Amino acid sequence: MALKLTLMALASLPLAQSETVLGVYIFHRHGDRTPKSHPPANLTSLGAEEVFLSGSYYRNRYVASDASSPVRGLSHDIAVQSQVSVTAPDDAVLHNSAQVFVQGLYPPVGRLSAQQLANGTSVEAPLGGYQYVPVKAVAAASSSTRADAENNEWLQGGSGCGNAMVSSNNYFASPEYQQTYADSKGFYQSLLPVIGGTFDADKANFKNGYTIFDLINVARIHNKTIPSSDLLTPETVAEIQNLANIHEWNLAFNEIDPIRAIAGSVLAGQILQQLQSTLDGKSSGAKSPLGIQFGAYASFSSFFGLAQLPKLSTDFTGIVDYASSMAFELVTNASSSSLVAKDDVSVRFLFSNGTAGAAGNAPVAYPLFGRAEVLTPWSVFADEMGKFAIGDTKSWCTACGNSTGQCAPFASSSGGDSSANSASKSGSGISTAVAGVIGTLVTLVVILGIEGLVYALAGLRLVKKSSLAAQATKVEVSGASKA
Repeated sequence: MALKLTLMALASLPLAQSETVLGVYIFHRHGDRTPKSHPPANLTSLGAEEVFLSGSYYRNRYVASDASSPVRGLSHDIAVQSQVSVTAPDDAVLHNSAQVFVQGLYPPVGRLSAQQLANGTSVEAPLGGYQYVPVKAVAAASSSTRADAENNEWLQGGSGCGNAMVSSNNYFASPEYQQTYADSKGFYQSLLPVIGGTFDADKANFKNGYTIFDLINVARIHNKTIPSSDLLTPETVAEIQNLANIHEWNLAFNEIDPIRAIAGSVLAGQILQQLQSTLDGKSSGAKSPLGIQFGAYASFSSFFGLAQLPKLSTDFTGIVDYASSMAFELVTNASSSSLVAKDDVSVRFLFSNGTAGAAGNAPVAYPLFGRAEVLTPWSVFADEMGKFAIGDTKSWCTACGNSTGQCAPFASSSGGDSSANSASKSGSGISTAVAGVIGTLVTLVVILGIEGLVYALAGLRLVKKSSLAAQATKVEVSGASKA
């Protein structure tokens, strides 16, 4: 689908010369990978090229000496570890994507890496001055969750969050899900000549809508021949995508039950803390001024919902494409080279559905929180993000209703705290008091075969990517893939 919403021309105009970028936070999806239905999923050569091109784009925007929007104080050629923080889940696809991305951001420096030794000889680093930018591997929230996030249940960013898992399971019991399941049953059965080598007849249904889409999407990218490919007409492919979008959006976000978007809330907390630390000028441990995180596609969806981006278009409810990215720029027009007043600082949100470095696919600015302006004053941004951001373990445990493992200390200390107990309820009224029972039931459900929970932070695929940057006054966003 194509997004046809006209925005202010300012959204795609170059930055004013007087504007200074103080810091940036980038959230990025992995590149092209093998299908989830044939684990383990692995990053492909195409996927590596996609994230490398994206890294090169952001280098030209923020890092290089001739960058179009240089980040103040950022080293141009030699990566300084205290200036760049890169994190990714400890899995083959996302972590490897991050490693490739930083090579586009800070490529080999050749002779700049040469060192003169005491004996007079000169030594250049191997691989043309390859730069070893560390990528911090982060584990899932739940210690019981496997590190291989690309092959995990859908709740990657919210893994182990009891109330979020219950909320998402509620979708499978909803009239909307049941109706879509029934209406699409014949459609999925008609695809058996295409997918029969992977899905039996009893698995060819809306419950597996994302993994079926993923299998076909990967095949159409990589396979020269596909069984019964004549069935994959443009209309059929579009419907496969549409059903996957519906499936994944409803697992990632629900307006009346926001705990379902726990992944977006955690991401919002990380974004807010990163930009706040940059604004405060805390260089030690502040991950300033450039923060980069790789994650799966459902985090995009969850954040989009929380930030009210679907008010611009329902296209923001689609699965984002491989190598999609969103950036949060902390900017000011103040002329001082020292710390600036918060009242002089704004945040610009940009999104690229697919590889930012691809032709005609530069990130485009969009207004957040239902506002009209693409620049959000810092005070407004912090206030709006603070409404749903989760920035520490205690808050996560309370919101999720978890009381064991890493949450045990907080559960024991909040027993008499009525405000904490109230805050622990999800939008559907699930309290901490019943979280233990919920956790047990959820575990049993998983063991008994709820295979329909597909990765909320997995792969997205967007349609008509070129139109995002090609139309200076229009926004183009559509359905894509999860991690």
